[in-house]
Amino acid sequence: MATMLSISMQSRRSPLWRGNPMGVVRRAALAACLGPALSGAATISSASAAAASDGSALQSSARPDAVVRPHGGQAVKLAQAAAQQPASSLPGGASSLNEVYRDWQVSCVQQGAGKRCVMTHQQVQQNGQRVLAIELAVAEGNAIAGTLAMPFGLALDSGVTFQIDDKPALKPLRFRTCVPAGCLIDISLDAPAQGLLRAGSILKAMATVDGGNAAAFSVSLQGFASALDRVRALSR
Repeated sequence: MATMLSISMQSRRSPLWRGNPMGVVRRAALAACLGPALSGAATISSASAAAASDGSALQSSARPDAVVRPHGGQAVKLAQAAAQQPASSLPGGASSLNEVYRDWQVSCVQQGAGKRCVMTHQQVQQNGQRVLAIELAVAEGNAIAGTLAMPFGLALDSGVTFQIDDKPALKPLRFRTCVPAGCLIDISLDAPAQGLLRAGSILKAMATVDGGNAAAFSVSLQGFASALDRVRALSR
């Protein structure tokens, strides 16, 4: 089964972490939220467990038209600049978009003539403190790639082991680095891996706390398939 599922580390720093416009896994945002060293197995809950059914929440903000006054060279320049702005390719001409699909969120932002779309999932402790975040986007070919941010206090040499439901666990992946936002692992999902995740219920990320205790994180896959289909469609 391990040969069917390819969740592998990327050899270079993931571009999804740099310049992330969504803010879901920004270094600055997560730095203030990720907890200190864990002791024992972590107890976490989905931040979006109460989210409505697929596509139930949609927030779009369109770029307001420039106000052109009937006099003054500055007003003319504003009108010309507005006319040169590329049209948004997001639905309804929106400049940004956020949709909730059960336990996953799809976010897009218009960037000049292009756009950037990602699907994200977060885990939080009962006190609301964020301890895990994952962001995925369409990569080359049919692949999906992204970054998983884990909390501090883990045994880095032990890495993280992934398991989908009760299927055989994969080989551990090493942490790429730790930053103020947390410790990062780059992941890449090929077509067979995406198929297993679509059909699964829980993606388990198992690590070891510095000291030897187990720390298990359960990533809900409810809404994963719909969010993946949506981010693919929006990324075209």
